[in-house]
Amino acid sequence: MAERIYLNDGWLFGTQFDESMLSGKCDALDMKPVRIPHTVKETPLHYFDEHEYQMVSGYVRKLDIPAQLKGKVLLLTFEGAAHLSEVYINGRLAGEHKCGYTAFTMDISELVNYGGDNTLTVKLDSREDVNVPPFGFVIDYMTYGGIYRDVYLDVKEKAYISDIFVSTKLAERYEDENGIRRCTKSRTTSDIEVTGADPGMIIRQSVSDGKDFRIIGEYELDPVDTKASAYKVRLHFNTGDVQLWDVDAPKLYRLKTQLIGKDGILDESIVSYGYRKAVFKKDGFYLNGRKLKIRGLNRHQSYAYVGYAMPEAVQKNDADILKYELGLNAVRTSHYPQSHYFLDRCDEIGLLVFTELPGWQHIGDESWKDQAIQNVEDMIVQYRNHTSIILWGVRINESVDDDDFYTRTNRLAHELDHTRPTGGVRCYKKSNLLEDVYTYNDFVHSGNNRGCDKKSAVTSDNEKPYLISEYMGHMFPTKAFDCEEHRAEHAIRHAKVLNDVSEQKDIAGSFGWCMADYNTHKDFGSGDRICYHGVMDMFRNPKMAAYIYACQQEDEPVLELSSSMDIGEHPGCNRGETYIFTNADSVKMYKNDHFIKEYTHSSKEFPYLKNAPIKIDDYIGDMLTEGEDMTQAQARDVKAILNEVAKVGMYNMSKATYAKAGKMMLMYHMKPDDAVQLYNKYIGDWGGKSTQYRFEAIKDGEVVKTIIKAPMTKVCLKVKADRTALEEKNSYDVACIRIEAVDEFSNRLPYYNDPVILEAKGYIELIGPSVISLSGGMGGTYVKTKSRKGKGKLIIRTLEGVSEVLEFNVK
Repeated sequence: MAERIYLNDGWLFGTQFDESMLSGKCDALDMKPVRIPHTVKETPLHYFDEHEYQMVSGYVRKLDIPAQLKGKVLLLTFEGAAHLSEVYINGRLAGEHKCGYTAFTMDISELVNYGGDNTLTVKLDSREDVNVPPFGFVIDYMTYGGIYRDVYLDVKEKAYISDIFVSTKLAERYEDENGIRRCTKSRTTSDIEVTGADPGMIIRQSVSDGKDFRIIGEYELDPVDTKASAYKVRLHFNTGDVQLWDVDAPKLYRLKTQLIGKDGILDESIVSYGYRKAVFKKDGFYLNGRKLKIRGLNRHQSYAYVGYAMPEAVQKNDADILKYELGLNAVRTSHYPQSHYFLDRCDEIGLLVFTELPGWQHIGDESWKDQAIQNVEDMIVQYRNHTSIILWGVRINESVDDDDFYTRTNRLAHELDHTRPTGGVRCYKKSNLLEDVYTYNDFVHSGNNRGCDKKSAVTSDNEKPYLISEYMGHMFPTKAFDCEEHRAEHAIRHAKVLNDVSEQKDIAGSFGWCMADYNTHKDFGSGDRICYHGVMDMFRNPKMAAYIYACQQEDEPVLELSSSMDIGEHPGCNRGETYIFTNADSVKMYKNDHFIKEYTHSSKEFPYLKNAPIKIDDYIGDMLTEGEDMTQAQARDVKAILNEVAKVGMYNMSKATYAKAGKMMLMYHMKPDDAVQLYNKYIGDWGGKSTQYRFEAIKDGEVVKTIIKAPMTKVCLKVKADRTALEEKNSYDVACIRIEAVDEFSNRLPYYNDPVILEAKGYIELIGPSVISLSGGMGGTYVKTKSRKGKGKLIIRTLEGVSEVLEFNVK
């Protein structure tokens, strides 16, 4: 039977490759011990030169191959190494790879010393002037360097399963059972490649729905199946009634494939897969027979300090954030294939995926194109068993038309996977459409116009499906420390695009740009090497726009406000528009414990958006009739005047409001001074008691969440770790820590940019600096395990002595 041995520990790393590394004689070299995932250079959060990680570095590891493995097949795999890799065993070239975003495997059986020491060396070029995708011109993201995904050795028998592709077919008969979608008739197909096998060997397949495996069929290899040195077999089995994989109930099955010889089982492969039918049509996207509007964000796989180098748990955490915190049903892996751990989690939780070949705008020469074709092949062969993937991106992001080149990428994609359509992200209208789906970056929205273009204005073939692959982003960069009105505008612009996409019934959906801020090159961003395009910061703290997406889910109550309710934050002390973000049925608003109004979702501004932002239009309620000597009619008109003045100021009132003011003067003999006194008393509260606003979110008649807005009197720290139970498995583990400065009511303090001191004790250590500055009242850090089991503690404190402590258990 096969065995997998992870090789993530025991490496030495040097920033300058030296020929002596090939023999493992590294004593005279400046090398340090590292673990994989690894980045060639830890960088600051911002303000650093992208050349810092561009180098030709070297990795060296001793490799012990026991004598009893003689006669086995040894397959060495690197899941990801950025960007040009040369791998040597005992000084002999074992293989090379020219893509930093796909895996590569080499057979080292004939290169190793059995029963003795071996030297494994990697020469890694992370410079950005190499002639392979995505390089060749400017790139709006940093590409980093390092062996940043798993390394492992598979020990196989001479005959082994070298590839398997599982696909399914469903009858058009669906049934719903207690919210679960089923299909009464299904078929499972396996395209299997077996290397080194002999005629007469058996392929046995079994399926499990979470319980024991049951055998569904056997096949005896026949000489007619032989192609070159491998057997290629396509097996079909009727699998009957199945539960479908869906965004709300992502049922996964496991298919076990065994290769059996005369002496027993030689190899075994287990593939997780789901039964689902994902179809793009000219009027939208359909999943299992039901129309579904795709709602997603783009994701870069980068993190503060370490770039791409994060282990399994961190990759999976991003998928959970997208699904459960942001309420999304899809993600685009811009602009390259990403970690299998991330895709595994998308499979598990029902997050649809649009993944694409590496690249950004530039198309190179023929050699460059040939490598891009190889990248398409590697991407599809390596990722096609992920049920969550619904679309292959086979066009370099935002590149110009190149029909010969893209004819090749599309043809190859369909040859390798007959079950999925192709798309190609462009930023040009009426572009040549060689793919199955016209995917377009629609940046038309600029604040006061439409949220998106109509399909007919963009696509060159209105009979083909249409999908928006990016919106927002560079059109309105937003930092956590921007003024309140800017942050609110950012949120409302996202809401406007989502609303207008929902209105257009023939748009399959949209992917916003983007999930989180990211480091970028000097040609982009805000000059500090950060693109502030995310609805979250780099540590995955939510900006205001994140709540637009969070409100689309129903599992966790959401209640946020677009304002701190401090009128001095606004020019002229005019509040402007203030919005409630919630997924509750209604929200009750109180002022100093006096009920003002109950708000519900009845938005004229966003009629097509579920749980749309609710505009606050009343700060007074019935206080005028209770506290002043006014009739109902007079109080109604005075309230309308004061509420408008609160938003726009006295000199920007509408003509209708000016008319009401004149009416108050004529009918009730009110003077301007009366209006000023009423404004100060009921709106501005200047010179009076501090105002406290309370908002209660009501769901099914119950209060599910409350927020209070009042002048702060103390600074607190709000700290959230994605996990405190860490585990050393195939490598180190990492916990992601999100840090906020908040007031006593847990409201973020958006202008708290002060230092925070971090101290790790015990069996954990920090990634990044021990002193950070919060940005817009929020920031973060990471802690990693140190190869040993035990307890760890992270102390987080401000210079003023405010502190929080997180305790970790490392297994």
